[in-house]
Amino acid sequence: SPVSPQAFWRSSACVLGAVAEQFFGATLCSTRATEDGFFCDVHMGSRTVQSSELPALEEACAAFARARHRFERLEATHQQLAELLQHNTFQLQQLEEVTSPLATVYRCGPLLQLCRGPLLRHTGLIGALRVLTSSAALWGGAGGQSLQRVAAVAFPSTQHLEQWQREQDEAAQRDHRRIGKDQELFFFHKFSPGSCFFLPRGAHVYNTLVEFIRSEYRARGFSEVVTPNLFSPQLWELSGHWQHYSPHIFSVPATPESLSLKPMNCPAHCLMFAHRPRSWRELPLRLADFGVLHRNEPPGTLTGLTRVRRFQQDDAHIFCTLEQLESEIDSSLDFIRTVYAVLGFSFRLALATRPDGFLGDPQTWDRAEQQLERSLRNFGQPWELSPGDGAFYGPKIDIRIRDALGRHHQCGTIQLDFQMPERFQLEYARYWEGGRTGHLWGPGLGWSSGLLWGDQDPHSLWDPPLNPPGTLLGLPPKTLPSPCPGTPSGPPPGPWVLLRAGGAVVGGCLCRLGGLRDPVPAPDGRVPAVVGRREREHGTVSVRTRENRQLGELELPRVLQRLRELRDGRVPDAEQRF
Repeated sequence: SPVSPQAFWRSSACVLGAVAEQFFGATLCSTRATEDGFFCDVHMGSRTVQSSELPALEEACAAFARARHRFERLEATHQQLAELLQHNTFQLQQLEEVTSPLATVYRCGPLLQLCRGPLLRHTGLIGALRVLTSSAALWGGAGGQSLQRVAAVAFPSTQHLEQWQREQDEAAQRDHRRIGKDQELFFFHKFSPGSCFFLPRGAHVYNTLVEFIRSEYRARGFSEVVTPNLFSPQLWELSGHWQHYSPHIFSVPATPESLSLKPMNCPAHCLMFAHRPRSWRELPLRLADFGVLHRNEPPGTLTGLTRVRRFQQDDAHIFCTLEQLESEIDSSLDFIRTVYAVLGFSFRLALATRPDGFLGDPQTWDRAEQQLERSLRNFGQPWELSPGDGAFYGPKIDIRIRDALGRHHQCGTIQLDFQMPERFQLEYARYWEGGRTGHLWGPGLGWSSGLLWGDQDPHSLWDPPLNPPGTLLGLPPKTLPSPCPGTPSGPPPGPWVLLRAGGAVVGGCLCRLGGLRDPVPAPDGRVPAVVGRREREHGTVSVRTRENRQLGELELPRVLQRLRELRDGRVPDAEQRF
């Protein structure tokens, strides 16, 4: 029968965990399937996994899979499972977080592991497995025991694995970290790990993204707010984040108590709602925030712009009544569809339901999940169920965008939360009585602008609407006056000044340092507009496309007007329609 990729990789993770226990004499702590594969965490004391050991581990996994071990499901009480898992303190800790009377374990060969499933029928269905990397991890985050994490991928056949490898080779050519460096957009430095340095070109694209989302917020009735960065830990204890998220919160020594850098905006927006009495006439109250957030991500998980410690979200929260909930969710879904359409992304939806260790009562969760399901059905786009993947404080709709290579990435979220209004005692006045607010977390277009860069085709970064009027000017070396107009010692030519005044991004002169030789193309091969002596005298620019299609010598006002039209119209194929 058809098997979901998550079930296939979840099963393969069990194979990796079973073999790793025997191969290293380790204790299996946990396994997890991700969008890109799977991994297992093992405890090995002070020993580490060496890269030279990975090929032998991979072969051992292949032999284990060929043995066609069955995945046997067992449902038992906490007491029964505690006896079965008494040799593994890590799994006993996970068992304590299961709130239902019964829990599920799977047996596969010598392996016995807590797992919700579903899994494959037997390991023989795993035709190819590739062990990728090993790295350090911490049990429960900062301060926990040191673990070793082994990551891998698996497929039904070697042909699928070969196809995956071809895609990885292409992905390496499109790696946003390389593109960021080549196009002088951004870089990272060891003196600020997990934080991005945006160069002038990158800052332009970044600010354009922010302004685009800001304009959409205004059109949809959101009010932008600014909130502090440092808070007392008491705020996170009140919101419930401290109990679940404290290892990922940066703390700063201060007097009279330590302060914490905010990892999310939700509690601060609750304080804003509660700072004065509210009326039913103010609801729904929609607040948007572009504030800086910090999260203490483990060093081994930092991957360019897609996993950072310092970032900004186009983060918003909507305070509304239960009667307003359905229309607000519907509007949030429409918001997401509009934004992703402009940026050229396709996406898929998933309903993430309550996890183990959730806050609140099951009846409230049932009601919230049913509301999200109704909105998804009304939205008319296919969606899937992700059991147990909700946040501890409420169910959510996850939006996974598709990148230039066809991979899907978790990006936006529409999050319901009935816990926070209770914790902060958020109330509003009605003319007939007082009442508590319902609360909708969303519209949850919760990406950082950098995450979009990690998923974009590199060339589309320079297309309207992402790059409102933008061009690059170069002077053919043989016509360069002395001194070169692109240097500090010489004034820029007239077209340069006019284009900059018109809002264009203007690059420098394309001559090589130290002499007037052949023109040097921009790092990404762009030379869409060139100014030489003739153009300078006539007040024109010679325009070409990135495919070197010559558009001729055009007057500057006409060029600027057309660029503005394409930007304001948010035209996806602007270069072809110029």
